[in-house]
Amino acid sequence: MLRLAGARLLDERDGQAVRAVLTADPVASCMVASRVEAAGLDPWRLGGEVWGCDSRGLRASGRLDALCFAGPNLVPLRGRPSSLRAFADRALRRRRMCSSMVGPAEQVLGLWAELSAEWGPAREVRADQPLLALRSTPLVTPDPRVRPVRPDELDRYLPAAVRMFIEEVGIDPRLGDGGAGYRARVAELIAAGRAFARFEGDEVVFKAEIGALSSMVGQIQGVWVHPDRRGEGLGGTGTAAVVQRLVSGMGRTASLYVNGYNAPARAVYDRIGFAQVGQYATVLF
Repeated sequence: MLRLAGARLLDERDGQAVRAVLTADPVASCMVASRVEAAGLDPWRLGGEVWGCDSRGLRASGRLDALCFAGPNLVPLRGRPSSLRAFADRALRRRRMCSSMVGPAEQVLGLWAELSAEWGPAREVRADQPLLALRSTPLVTPDPRVRPVRPDELDRYLPAAVRMFIEEVGIDPRLGDGGAGYRARVAELIAAGRAFARFEGDEVVFKAEIGALSSMVGQIQGVWVHPDRRGEGLGGTGTAAVVQRLVSGMGRTASLYVNGYNAPARAVYDRIGFAQVGQYATVLF
């Protein structure tokens, strides 16, 4: 029986094998694919490392048995238990740098089982996050007032982004550096045309972003409705507007993942036309 070697740092020689893994499940792989397509496998340009495991002697075959991205987030995409142990061994060689683990639930929870003794306790483990996708136009009429945020609107948009982050993640993204890093990330999304909002006066009443954008899929994140306007349907029509932009304007599949316990959000996404295509999990540190 062929045995797996330890996890190794992948480079451009492994590009074909990495792409084969990413395209095998483009929705689940969107976060990693978006980075690799833009930056290749050079860690400096990528902002992280891509690790792989392959059967001994099979590197030349162009096949990877397991794949994991290690950067701001730890994202295991494929691997058997022996591969996850190898990824854990590599991760434990250095201080934890990631703020979360996220990805296919079986991979994330399996890897967390290997890491929890050293990295735990987690701030929160979200084990049930349906991964949803929509490849056609939304069933809900898009809100015509939802549009891309302009760069000069950053200061009007940012407070809503901060409030969304605190509600969703449970911590203030401005901690540590006074918000400079989070502001820069939001500004980057706005400059790329991937932040969307409905403004009423100077106030954001709906927002969402395309957090990751690969050649095949766009992953929607940060969906938020102003607390005073909830229950009016803005979340459904606003999200539909972003879906419409992705599917019809960009030629991508629209995707997102949602906490399984969030029944209202799941009902909205069902009405829009999303279908579950996988299961995600997140470990927050």
